[in-house]
Amino acid sequence: MRIDLRQKSSAEIMEWFEKNASEKQERIEAEVLESDIERIGYKAFTDLSQIFFMKMLTPHVSGQSVILRFEKLNQDSSFHKTDRGDEKYGVESEFFSIDKTAQFSFLYYYQQALRFINIKEKKRILNLGINKGDEFKVIKEMLDDENFDAKEFIGIDYSDSVIRYASKELPHANCSFISHDINTLDALDLGEFDLIISIGTLQSSNINFNATFMYLYQKYLAEGGAVILGFPNCRWIDGEMIYGAKAPNYSFSEMSLVLKDIHFCKKYLQQKKYRVTVTGKDYLFLTARKISL
Repeated sequence: MRIDLRQKSSAEIMEWFEKNASEKQERIEAEVLESDIERIGYKAFTDLSQIFFMKMLTPHVSGQSVILRFEKLNQDSSFHKTDRGDEKYGVESEFFSIDKTAQFSFLYYYQQALRFINIKEKKRILNLGINKGDEFKVIKEMLDDENFDAKEFIGIDYSDSVIRYASKELPHANCSFISHDINTLDALDLGEFDLIISIGTLQSSNINFNATFMYLYQKYLAEGGAVILGFPNCRWIDGEMIYGAKAPNYSFSEMSLVLKDIHFCKKYLQQKKYRVTVTGKDYLFLTARKISL
């Protein structure tokens, strides 16, 4: 479907998409002028594509016009709608095919969080919900071999298949991967850690967020240790990271639950004399380090 949107305002373009970007339209080609691109910007059009659950394809130039191409995403192709029991996040799942660290909006803020807590000085690191080990790989890329090898990494995930995969991806002597339920960590002799990481795991429906977070702090965080928590403010649809948390009973993005959990953690850690930052976009990172006295 080709539509002429030359010299249209942002409001007019939005109105057209609201009326016409239906499920039946698998692909839309929007003709705009180069001056429209300069006026509105490509980023605005990529945001537009996400709002209407579309993927923006490579534009092409035709004379004085730019043809913007949008392809509808299959909203049924999402791990959020999958119920596969223990292996919802296993190696055969849609979730496993996702690489958060390939997304700049994730990678930048995760690296920023690691620098904020001074990852070079941390010795024992725990990741809850490790999946295929992407967060540990980012740390490895940020450090030289000597510094990386001097640390101890432990990753825990409920899925047996991803633990086997992560063990092969990071077969280093200082990396251990354990298949276990986060709700029963007492069964493991883990000790304390200088850094606890959890990206999008503590918000799982089978975990009591507040109680689990406080228990992790009290039981497993070493004196002066740091915390990095990632809160998804996005949905993964048809392989695309779409901005905006989806709350129950709402047809649109609604962030109240995410902000509630972040506020609880921030207030709790500040009472423990931690400096806490909240950064990010598609994933919101709560990062905390002990205030030096």
